Amino acid sequence: MRLPLSPALCALTLFAGACQAAPLLRCQIDQGGILQTIEAAPVADPYTVKAVDINGRFRFKAVVVGDARKVEYVKLYVYSALKRQPVLLQEAKYLAPLPSATAAPDALTGVQYLYSISLERELKYGCALLEVAA
Repeated sequence: MRLPLSPALCALTLFAGACQAAPLLRCQIDQGGILQTIEAAPVADPYTVKAVDINGRFRFKAVVVGDARKVEYVKLYVYSALKRQPVLLQEAKYLAPLPSATAAPDALTGVQYLYSISLERELKYGCALLEVAA
């Protein structure tokens, strides 16, 4: 598990060359009282990112396009996981967000509430774009 790079630690390690930070999207998902954390690092090709199953009821896909120096955009997708095929419930796009070493767990997205098509099941999530030690 990567932890955010604190400014004090960065200052202390600056001369040792250990003060390199990279963006990391961290999303905390709550569905049916089960908490799950999904992390996504920047990729060049968004089509290689796979959706993650959330308790067999939802699918969550977090795409961070960019590199270690700059994030071009973040796209988040939430699907209702129906037996026949997934149905898109939400697509959110954040252009050129800036990472932070100290951010609230939902700093990028706020808290989002979504409901499945069948049985009205709730999924709650929040994401933050963090700056972590590389």
